[in-house]
Amino acid sequence: MTAIDPRLPLFLGLMSGTSADGIDAALVQFPTEGGCHFVQGHTHDWEADTRAALIALGQGHEPDSLDTLGQLDAQVGMAFAAAANRLLASAGVDARQVRAIGSHGQTIRHRPLAAPGFTWQIGDANRIAELTGITTVADFRRRDVAAGGHGAPLMPAFHLAMLGSTDEDRAVLNLGGIGNLSLIARDGSLRGFDTGPANALLDGWCQRHLGQAFDADGAFAASGQVDEGLLARLLAEPWFALPPPKSTGREQFHLAWVEARFDGRPLAPADVQATLLELTAATVADALLAHLPQVRRLLVCGGGVRNPQLLRRLQARLPGVVIGSSAEQGLDPDYMEAMGFAWLAQQTLAGLPGNLPSVSGARGPRILGAIHPA
Repeated sequence: MTAIDPRLPLFLGLMSGTSADGIDAALVQFPTEGGCHFVQGHTHDWEADTRAALIALGQGHEPDSLDTLGQLDAQVGMAFAAAANRLLASAGVDARQVRAIGSHGQTIRHRPLAAPGFTWQIGDANRIAELTGITTVADFRRRDVAAGGHGAPLMPAFHLAMLGSTDEDRAVLNLGGIGNLSLIARDGSLRGFDTGPANALLDGWCQRHLGQAFDADGAFAASGQVDEGLLARLLAEPWFALPPPKSTGREQFHLAWVEARFDGRPLAPADVQATLLELTAATVADALLAHLPQVRRLLVCGGGVRNPQLLRRLQARLPGVVIGSSAEQGLDPDYMEAMGFAWLAQQTLAGLPGNLPSVSGARGPRILGAIHPA
């Protein structure tokens, strides 16, 4: 824990991503001169049954009933509140010291290209406000979709505010369940988009074949060989060729999508893991070189920053780029997105836009999120 500046309000961000591997909670302050002061973080485990239900919904499965979905919405909200309360207790911070919580919720559907487009995150923010006693801002994505955007990714605006530089072109790579890039040019212009699957496929395959939640240090992938035929078939997915703005999720990239491209041949599980890791490295590198070819620095955050095998493969595909953790710039890579949603809550309460039309494709800047008072 780092010291709290008594002159600045506290904000708390809550995030659970595509992998649904836990709820990240971050307690932060935003100095008036800019930047983000990270006070403390906590990752809250999902109950096994809840996580299984969320992953199934994220992969396109239908809920048993509306009652089941309504109860899950309440349960997720209660879990988010528990994550916030656990962080506050650990940090010794009274809820009355926190100006607001920014909660992402849990995505169960993301269909921005449907007619009409929509995105859906559950995790009842009323429950969060009630159980924490803190004003809660949530439902950040749907206003951008209503304005014609993808509602994702939302982190590029935060990355620009925290990591922009007039000295060099930079890219920020979030390796969560889905990979996404923020491309920050030195002139202040910015683009951002999803690159495709990252930890969601790697974690799912590892869980199935090793019974482990994730591939620690990329050892499972490193023990196999890339199957070039499978990699070519995976890369032939038309989504990868779409121009930005674009976003995706587990409903599109899941293990059944992978298995449909096995071409009827038996494949060693370790070889599949190696191929999935190479798929992530290839799609990130291809997107970066296509849209910011002059970039010389790539800052990585999200769970994938802990996978040295993935970082090695990225470096091999980007030999002229310096690849490092966002920690080098003072932003904890494990809590980047949670910090980002704390920042979005601050934007909302200040009446400031939280989206970037150059990223999402929305018709213009919009104030995002709904406010649930304490």
